Amino acid sequence: MSSTLTPLSEIADALRPAQRIAIAAHVRPDGDAVGSVMGLALSLRAMGKTVYALLEDGVPLNLTFLPEVATILTPPYADFDIDVAVALDTATHERVGEQTQAVLARAPLFIDIDHHPSNPGYGHLNHVDGTQPAVGQIVYDLLKTGGFPITDAVMQHLYTAISTDTGSFQYSSTNPRTHEIAAEMLRAGLDTSRLSQLIYHTFPARRLLLLRAMLNEMELRAEGRIASWQFTQALMDEIQVQPGDTEGLIDTLRMIDTVVSAVIFEEMAGGKVRVSARSKDPRLDVSAVCGQFGGGGHRMASGTRMKGPIQVAAETFLTALENEVRRLD
Repeated sequence: MSSTLTPLSEIADALRPAQRIAIAAHVRPDGDAVGSVMGLALSLRAMGKTVYALLEDGVPLNLTFLPEVATILTPPYADFDIDVAVALDTATHERVGEQTQAVLARAPLFIDIDHHPSNPGYGHLNHVDGTQPAVGQIVYDLLKTGGFPITDAVMQHLYTAISTDTGSFQYSSTNPRTHEIAAEMLRAGLDTSRLSQLIYHTFPARRLLLLRAMLNEMELRAEGRIASWQFTQALMDEIQVQPGDTEGLIDTLRMIDTVVSAVIFEEMAGGKVRVSARSKDPRLDVSAVCGQFGGGGHRMASGTRMKGPIQVAAETFLTALENEVRRLD
């Protein structure tokens, strides 16, 4: 497998003759994963291709407003043939999920498009650009480079991908091209106001109950520079949490003026604990802290999984994080 930065023109040339294409992204998909997969899929379908959009865990409820997400396939998958497999926004091959990985393995050509710096380049063609704020941005430029169709539905998905992974254009990863793409979409007639309303201001009551619990239970340490919350299975059961309900909650912890790092610990089935970490200070690399526990991601946003119980995992991780925070003094 090659780890070079394959030009987008070469990837477009590889996709153009293909007739049967499978596109997938990571388990527990977020806006960038869903939007990138469907943005590329709908463009290729508009060219008359057969495209299988695959997500091991399906579409979270907060993103079901997006066009044609009902066409996304989940396991068990049918036995279909494919010419090309594409993995988007997935730092390691395994992160697409076991059954999805088996489908992608059917293709003679594998394309890996990502923005996680830790991605080793596991495809035959790899475009891994850690300077890009969202894979949706890379996919948009791929479509422009290849002269592929960019319909209103394609733009809805890619705008959602870009907006959610940049914190609505707030994160430091946002670059001039990000705003240029948004401007191009606006000029093409995309209703970004409607999308923003659906993404950021339309929630079920469960979400507000979760937010209330988090604000009641959050903990501060390191002189208020670290904010954390332990999200227990008991609370999930009480509120009947659904996939997507927790998206963006961690940003509320980041709002505290003294905080340089926010962390949410989430109990998972099988005794594991999912850790999501964010940094507000470019000097604090949370991916390095997550890397101590087998995880990774971006410098300012990263995650890992640890062995429970949740209280022990939280104390272990927060001790390591506090050591890094104190280095900033």
